[in-house]
Formats: sequence, C-alpha cells, structure tokens
Amino acid sequence: MKLLFEISKDEHGCDLLPAPDVPEATLPEEMCRKTPLDLPQLSETELSRHYTRLAQRTFGVNSGFYPLGSCTMKYNPRINEELAALPGFCDIHPLQPEHTVQGCMEVLSETGKALCEITGMDAVTFQPAAGAHGELLGVLLIKAWHESRGDLKRTKILIPDAAHGTNPASAAMGGFTVVNIPSGPDGCVDVEKLRRAAGEDTAGLMLTNPNTLGLFDRNILEITGIIHDAGGLNYYDGANLNPVMGIVRPGDMGFDLVHLNIHKTFSTPHGGGGPGSGPVGCKAILSDFLPACRITEKNGSYTFDTPVRTIGSVKAFYGHFLVVVRALAYIRTLGAEGIRRAATHAVLNANYMRRKLSECYDMATEGPCMHEFVITLQKAKEQAGVTALDVAKALLDYGIHPPTMYFPLIVPEALMVEPTETESKETMDEAIEVFKKIAGLIRTNPERLHEMPLTTPVRRPDEVGAARNPRLKYGCE
Repeated sequence: MKLLFEISKDEHGCDLLPAPDVPEATLPEEMCRKTPLDLPQLSETELSRHYTRLAQRTFGVNSGFYPLGSCTMKYNPRINEELAALPGFCDIHPLQPEHTVQGCMEVLSETGKALCEITGMDAVTFQPAAGAHGELLGVLLIKAWHESRGDLKRTKILIPDAAHGTNPASAAMGGFTVVNIPSGPDGCVDVEKLRRAAGEDTAGLMLTNPNTLGLFDRNILEITGIIHDAGGLNYYDGANLNPVMGIVRPGDMGFDLVHLNIHKTFSTPHGGGGPGSGPVGCKAILSDFLPACRITEKNGSYTFDTPVRTIGSVKAFYGHFLVVVRALAYIRTLGAEGIRRAATHAVLNANYMRRKLSECYDMATEGPCMHEFVITLQKAKEQAGVTALDVAKALLDYGIHPPTMYFPLIVPEALMVEPTETESKETMDEAIEVFKKIAGLIRTNPERLHEMPLTTPVRRPDEVGAARNPRLKYGCE
C-alpha cells in the first residue's frame, strides 16, 4: 500500500477552507520557514480512499477473534460509545464551574461507589491515565503511608515472578528496591519464600491475582496475612479482574489498595494504545493521601475536594472522563448479576479452549485456569524448530489475532490465550480447529511455519533488522 507522499501529485488538492474574511497577517521574517513545508497533495477522493483502505486493514474485536492474553480484548457495546458521545459529556471543559457539570460529577461519584463495591475498597480516584499509571500511584500511596508514621526503614516491595511486568517498574520508579518472589511448582506464590523475604524493611506486596498464568492463588489469605504481619501493605494489580468481578473482592482478600484497568474490564475499546483509565481504590487508612479532585456530596450537590494529606496530582484535572462514562454504562446495564455472569463466562470460555487445545499443545500448568491459559511451545522448538512466534504468525493467515507471545517470562516459548466472555462457542470452535491445523503443520511441515503469514498485506518482516536499523520517517527527498 502506497504512502500519502507516494500518491501525491503537485496539481492535486482539495480546498476545504473558505476565503478569509479578515485582513491577512504576516509573520516576521525571522519566524518564517526558509523552505516550503513539504506536505502531500491529494484530491479529496484520494484522501478518502487512502484512509478507507487503512481502516479495512485494521484488525479489532469487530473484525474477528482477538484472544490477546492479559489484555481482555472483549466486545464493547456500541450503546456505551453513544452515551460517551452525548454533548453533556463530551462538550465540557475541565475548568467549568462545578454547578454547570453536576451530571458529570455524579457519573464520577456513582462509578466510584460501584467500583468500591466491586473491589471492597472505601475510596477511589480516577486520575491515573491507565493501569501502569495507577500502579505508580499505588506505590506512592504506600510510601506516603509509611512516611506519615515515621517508618522510614520500609524500602522494599515484594513482587512475585508471575506478576505483570509493569509492577517492578512501578515499584522502582517509586523509589523502592524490588524483591522477586519465585513461583512454586503449581505456578502460584511460593509461600515459604515469601515468608522468609518479608520483614521490617518490607513496604508492601504487589500481586496480580489471578496471575499471568491464569491462576487464582489458593493461598491468597495467607499471603496477605504474611505482609500485614510484617507491617507492610498489600497492593492488588486489578488488570485481571475480569474473571473474578462480582464473585470475590480484593478488599476481602486482605488487600489495602487496587488499580483497575476499566478500559479492559468495564468496556472501552483500547487496542492500539488507548484510551485507558486506571483508577485506584484504597481502604480508608489511605484515603487521606489520594490525589486532588475527589468527589464529595454536600447538601444534595457534588463538589471537588482535596484530601488533607494528598500526595498531589498525578494527572491534570479528573482523569479520562469518557472512559468512566462507558464504565458506568457497562456496570448499570449488567447490574450485579450480569457482572458475575460475565466473570463466570470468561472462566468457562478459557477452560473450554484450554481443555480442547491440551489435546495437541503443552500447557504451562496443570488443572483448570481462570480467564486465560498459557501454552508452551518449548518441545516444538526443540523437536521441530517451531517457535511461539511461528505459531503466532501462522494464526494471521487464518484471520485470528495472535495471543500474547513470550509472556509470562517464567514460561519458555509462551503463548497466552484469553478468549473473554463475549466469544461464542462457535467462534471458539473455529479457532480451536485453526490451532489444531497449525499443530498438524508442526508435525508434518514445520518449514512452512517459518514462512507464514502468506496471505497478509505485510509478510514476515525482518524484525532484527528493523530494531537495529529503524527507518522512522519517510524520505521526501
């Protein structure tokens, strides 16, 4: 497909702006360009067709099966998009007087109450822009709490090796030393090693539950108890809340704070890098440290206030508001029972696919999973030279978006599959047959897998060459 610059012709163009009805102003000579601005020249038809072709090549949950593990790429109801586009929500300004945006403030308030109920927390802030941003805020809240008590020896955050990779990055950015806690043979936290690591220098634990192997840790109450006994706080990475929402609550498991990826769990399309929202909920002991712009209700109206010991803002104003609108629409539409059913169906679908695919692929762990499962292609690599990347590329030829590759890091040649609750049995059966065909190629024609995809607009690129010698701009000259 050609770039705009490649189809540009000097004599082409489209005049979209009317002639100015005010005097023309000129810039001082020192502020003017020395050479003309190099922009492509296209007719309106050419421009329309170019972006239509781009849109047709875009793959999303509306295009086909998208089992991207740890990302919950599920279908998002269109009605939620329409609600977020209402003028009263999208045509506002963050500096408007409070009395002119009472409806928007009510959305923030009601969504906060719902998320507190779902997570078992007492207060919430919507400022964080996404999940990792929420993690950083959570780490800073832990730090502020210890410092407020004069407990300055708390310098370490304990993080299991099956956690999301952003957890150690967030802890390090918050100024803590990261202590890695290995998993046991069952894929869950090694409780005895955790017990030995916890001590007077432990600020807290960051735990993803269910973890990146798709497992709910059966020892979760013992784990959080160990940290509390050591004087630390428990942080819950809520990125994998989708299979447990409405069934169990982090707050009831002994966690003191949690971030939620509401763009994943509560209905906002987030492929391609955004938009996102990572609200943080916490127990009452941490609520005084939350960022500014907390919603409170006084005398029948809503107002913003600033907690007395706030750590300060982590983002301008109130966070990504329209993502919150979509989340509230999703929660209100499903209700308590619908939220629970979504979770149970996510678990059912993942276990259905896991059971079927275990007939031809090696699973990283034994027994049932939660919302996702991990395949290991280690034997295929050793015996046939086929890697997880080869299988992922082959799926493209069948119109399926690849699963997450090479994660979690503790599993060699990993493919992480998450079908989500919005996929039908028929769709999963079709995907299972594709996986089985690829498994057959591993046995009979592994070399063909090194060549795939064969039918996509872009074949397999030279990824090493692209990384070492990137071309980041088009050479107009």
